[in-house]
Parts: sequence; structure tokens; C-alpha cells
Amino acid sequence: QVQLVESGGGLVQAGGSLRISCVASGRTFSRFTMGWFRQAPGNEREFVAAITWFGATTYDDNSMKGRFTISRDNAKNTVYLQMNSLKPEDTAVYSCAAAERLTAFQYASQYEYKYWGQGTQVTVSS
Repeated sequence: QVQLVESGGGLVQAGGSLRISCVASGRTFSRFTMGWFRQAPGNEREFVAAITWFGATTYDDNSMKGRFTISRDNAKNTVYLQMNSLKPEDTAVYSCAAAERLTAFQYASQYEYKYWGQGTQVTVSS
């Protein structure tokens, strides 16, 4: 089992920045591909970014690319999502997820991730 706990969400003005974190426990963190997903009210959950155990990253192809950066610190069992130039449409619950042995074609699929955190709310005001 893997437990994931997100933190760092909150209220920020449009154009501002926020860094959210996800701490993992229970199994060897460094083996997992870690992903960030988000879900706004009334919307489907969508992929934000993922990072492999060796640091390769992939991002959503849409508006988040170039504004969001995913990183990880295996010594701290933590994955981060740095969000810059935030927009009101970035408002959502952001959740981290963990999976083993994903291929590049699977990184963006929520169904490939076995473990999930409870999520942290990010609200961007205009």
C-alpha cells in the first residue's frame, strides 16, 4: 500500500504562484511514476503532469504546459507541482497519484494509477 497526502493548496490571485506537495509513505517511493491530476466542479478529472522515477516529465498539452512544473525529491518521498501565472480556470481539486511500470503512453491516463491522495483545493480569484 501507498499513502499519499497532498498539501499547499489555497486561495491565490490570478497571475500568482503556488506550489503544492504530495508526500508518499508505505512503499519505495522512488519506484513509482507520480502524476498530478485536477478536477473542477462539473468537469471530468484531467491530467496535469507526470514524472517518472528517474525524473522524466510529461505535461498536459494544453494551457498548463509552460506554466506548471512537476518535480520530485526521492529522499523526501515528495512530489511537487509548481504553478505559475495562475488563471481562474485553474481552480480545481488537485490530486497526486502513484503507479508502477507505466509506459509513456499511459502517463496521462488516470485509470493507470493505483494509489491516490485525497486532493488539495486550489482556488484562483480574478
